[in-house]
Parts: sequence; C-alpha cells; structure tokens
Amino acid sequence: MKVLVVVALFALQWASAQKYTDRYDVINVDEVLGNSRLLKGYLKCVLNKGQCTAEGRELKSHIVEALQNGCAKCTKAQREGMRKVIKHLVTKEKEYWEELVNKYDPDRVYTRKYEKELGSI
Repeated sequence: MKVLVVVALFALQWASAQKYTDRYDVINVDEVLGNSRLLKGYLKCVLNKGQCTAEGRELKSHIVEALQNGCAKCTKAQREGMRKVIKHLVTKEKEYWEELVNKYDPDRVYTRKYEKELGSI
C-alpha cells in the first residue's frame, strides 16, 4: 500500500512538472494588449531588443516549444492568453508579428496555423 502511495505521489509530481509554471497566470493580458508601453516592453524583450522582466524571461524561454507543440504544456490561462496575444498581433500589430515569426519560426512551419485560425476570428 505504501508503495502505491509513493508511486501515485511521484506520478502527480511528474505530471505537474509537465506544465509551465502558473506563477504568472494572473497577468491581465487584456490590460497588456491595451497598453502600448507594456506591450512594446514585452515585445522588445522577446525580440532581444530590450530588457526583460521576470515574466518576459519566462515567456521568452518557452516561445519556440509552445509554438511547436500547440502550447501542450500551457495551463488553461496561458493557452487562452496565447490565443488573445496572437490574434491581437496578427490583426493589429502586423510588423511585430512578422518580427516574431522571423525570429522564432522563419520557415512559418508552426505560425501559419495560428495565423489562419486566429487572424480570421
């Protein structure tokens, strides 16, 4: 019985390690998208053109993997936030979107899917 409990605890620990940290899930994405100064700060961070906050560093460290696996390790809040941000960039910040695509997915292997899905919403 003790072995089963230990295995179950290990399995829970392993499963939670398969997700990105939820430490920044409380960030109000709509507020960031509505504030040009904040948005540009994050964009400059992920484009290596400016300083990064802790949140920006965390975001930047997972961009490629999240694009490649459809945000499989994202929490629900992160997945919803990603969709909002991509939709905003595709429809309202095309220059920044192109810079991000050129940096993180120059062959457009992964981003075409997002452009098609979220650009037409």
